[in-house]
Amino acid sequence: MPRPFLSDALPRNVRCAHSIIANLRAFANPNRYSSALHTAPPPPLPQNGTAHPHPHPRISTVNDEEIAHFSRLSKLWWDERGEFTLLHKMNPHRMRFIREKVLEVLREDDRNDDAVALRMRDSNRLLNGLDVLDVGCGGGILSESLARLGANTLAIDASAENIHIASQHAAADPGLSSLSFRHTSAETLLQEESKKRFDIVCSMEVVEHVNNPAAFLRSCAELVKPGGHLFLSTIARTPLSYLLTIVAAEKVFRLVEPGTHTFSKFINPDELIGFFTKPLNEGGRPWISRTYAYGLPTRVEAEVRGIVYVPWRGDWVLAPRATTPLSTQANYLFWIRRPKENV
Repeated sequence: MPRPFLSDALPRNVRCAHSIIANLRAFANPNRYSSALHTAPPPPLPQNGTAHPHPHPRISTVNDEEIAHFSRLSKLWWDERGEFTLLHKMNPHRMRFIREKVLEVLREDDRNDDAVALRMRDSNRLLNGLDVLDVGCGGGILSESLARLGANTLAIDASAENIHIASQHAAADPGLSSLSFRHTSAETLLQEESKKRFDIVCSMEVVEHVNNPAAFLRSCAELVKPGGHLFLSTIARTPLSYLLTIVAAEKVFRLVEPGTHTFSKFINPDELIGFFTKPLNEGGRPWISRTYAYGLPTRVEAEVRGIVYVPWRGDWVLAPRATTPLSTQANYLFWIRRPKENV
């Protein structure tokens, strides 16, 4: 019998302590991951020197280890009391944020459009006729909710097992005929569908699981129509998020599978905001033109909202706007609008 590694021979609580100490080293260099987000090299120009038709990196952002991890758990997606309980509880609050921002922009635009007026009157069909993309859809929890608001929804995931489970679950509901699934990644979809763009692109709890997050964000952004919406949710890289997400949720209470999150891959709100204050491609314009108090942008361009889990309620709370940035020290939602052309 082969000898166990020293770490395997230690009691579990001792191994846990070693793991905590190792992860805390990330605090010593808090900008380690942000530099990867902000300084990823732009895509090379073609040999003839002309601008690239797709201004985003031609590399895969799929992390095979992350995909294998979630593929192993794929059969648990629709167990609302199992591994993905927290996501099921979070979903209504994610949808509330999406509805609020879409309605806010409709009012801001104040267009004399019958279709827009109808969506504003009937919030249950708010996304009626809009093309929506859910990137990293997992088991389809968010995708189904988007389709029920009337959206023509395409849900994609890099895990074939996830797509199988999501498709199987959605097929049982005849009211989800506007929902379709594909086993692919954002960058692959962008290369295949050179002209297809979406009114809304969502990618929830995904960016902290990919390789090269800058390339991933560029791909997601490029898939948004001018004037359209990009919705993200992720986790800030703070001592509080480490204690809540790694120590409490994974190691102590086992609410999620240990190893689901990597602390050094978490992204702070100011890093996302900073990413979009710079042009995403050569000759482009920033999506955020300027920031104000606490480094936050104007709400017509982008918004950050904290989403906080309250254990004694067993539910999440979408934090009030007035609590930003205090409430964004762990989980948060992020919305940004792609600038309109010729404006």
